[in-house]
Amino acid sequence: MSMTALTEERSETENTAPASLKRMLVALDASEHANRALEESIRLAVAGGGHVTGIHAYAAQLHDRRFKMMEGGLPERYHEEEEMEYQRVVHDSLITKGLGIITDSYHDVGLERCQQADVEFRRLSPEGKNYSQIVDATRTGEHDVLVLGALGLGAGPGSLVGTVCERVTRRSAIDTLVIRDTDRAIGDGPIVVGIDGSELSNGALMTALDVAERLGAEVHAVAAYDPYYHYVAFNKIAGVLSEEAGKVFRFKEQEQLHEELIDDGIAKIYQSHLEVARSIAEDLGVKLKTTLLDGKPWVAILKYLDSVNASMIIVGKTGVHADDDLDIGGTSENLLRQVSCHVWLTQTSYIPPFEVVAEETVTWSVEAEKKLSRAPEFVRDMARRMVLRHAQKLGHTFITSDVVDEVMKSMMPGFGDDASKAARDRTVAWSDDASKLIDDIQDKAVADNIRLRAVKRARRDQADEVGVRHVTPFLDLVDATALTWSAAALARVARVPEMVRDTVKLEIEDLARQREQDPVSLELAEEVILEVRKNMCPVPEQGADGG
Repeated sequence: MSMTALTEERSETENTAPASLKRMLVALDASEHANRALEESIRLAVAGGGHVTGIHAYAAQLHDRRFKMMEGGLPERYHEEEEMEYQRVVHDSLITKGLGIITDSYHDVGLERCQQADVEFRRLSPEGKNYSQIVDATRTGEHDVLVLGALGLGAGPGSLVGTVCERVTRRSAIDTLVIRDTDRAIGDGPIVVGIDGSELSNGALMTALDVAERLGAEVHAVAAYDPYYHYVAFNKIAGVLSEEAGKVFRFKEQEQLHEELIDDGIAKIYQSHLEVARSIAEDLGVKLKTTLLDGKPWVAILKYLDSVNASMIIVGKTGVHADDDLDIGGTSENLLRQVSCHVWLTQTSYIPPFEVVAEETVTWSVEAEKKLSRAPEFVRDMARRMVLRHAQKLGHTFITSDVVDEVMKSMMPGFGDDASKAARDRTVAWSDDASKLIDDIQDKAVADNIRLRAVKRARRDQADEVGVRHVTPFLDLVDATALTWSAAALARVARVPEMVRDTVKLEIEDLARQREQDPVSLELAEEVILEVRKNMCPVPEQGADGG
């Protein structure tokens, strides 16, 4: 499936990637950055088959309050009441009409450019503080992506990000594209996406692939980790620990373990995130260039952007370590301030297919693989997926045999338990009275049937021997007419793993008797086998793995 087709399947209201380009919101103020924001909004709207809404807020009440505060400081000639009243009328006219005229002029420019591109243009002219009105617009649910300039009319030498841009970006409820280079269009250089394994960074990847396909751009994926921070931290800690405290903390061992973890483990984790990204792109028919960077993440990414002359960086607004109260992640915040290319901060998420993530991120111990191999072959694949999901839920990337035991015992009570295994493998003794009940049955097939059922019941009771109480519940089968089997049904049961074959056959015959079906058909056999599979490997609840 192409990215375009994938985008068309999603709802405009879903907070899932790739971000929709159908409802673009652009902040207008006639600055060079805002003008470039308008141009990029139009390009994206054309590519996404959407429309553009221009927004400009004018704070009439704010200006009115400020004028009243300044009245006492006006020159002496304005101190006569008649002159002051005249100035108030003039200023009121400027506030009520002038600011509206200015706003309309900004929208007129937007309308003209959209008409040239055959894109619908809508006007939004709220009254109030500019940043708060833009933020409120992002929260209405009527827009998909906000585009605004990093700087506005108040930009001065050395300005990195304007106050309006920063306030809005922190509070925006939707994906936000910040225009930093007034002379470059998205796609003039590679689109780079930052990957850290979070749902938002995966969302950033999907949006990057979608935008790149629509605009004909190249996509690079980078992941950055800092192996040096912990080395510095450990040495600083060493400087304040007493000799005794160092022994208790086992500092040298901790330092060695941590260095090995950082140098090897974390590098592999971030590389696996890139491999997941590459796999996702390949499934969509896109070739993705991936690069693992080391160093302070935002610094390493900044250097990479400069080295490839990127036109845009797309990152999650927050990262993998974010909590619910965080408005913007540290790496994203520094990139917003420091990069020379455009910055897209995404809040749309994406959860890759579970199998893709597991293949790249999870390792099995030799013991765990061996233990899983003991499961019946026909449930082994399902069991593997359940173990992987459970490990992911616990946050493990290395599966040990105890994780397999925990999952498999829920599927097959007693799995992996040596005591239970011994109980299954041992020959269960029969009491004389129970044996006599079986011996009195003339039909050998029926006798064998009852014998198997009685043994199973005894084992469930963890009894030392099969007693009369284990046999009598099944004696009604003596009077039942022996069932015949179709050749196809017998052939199907023969393919069931031997360890559960007898149990499955008994359950098939039970159902056949309930339905008065003789001979036993292939369809009936398949129905029971499917039900056994479900019971041995229950389907996880919806959402357990994000699906």
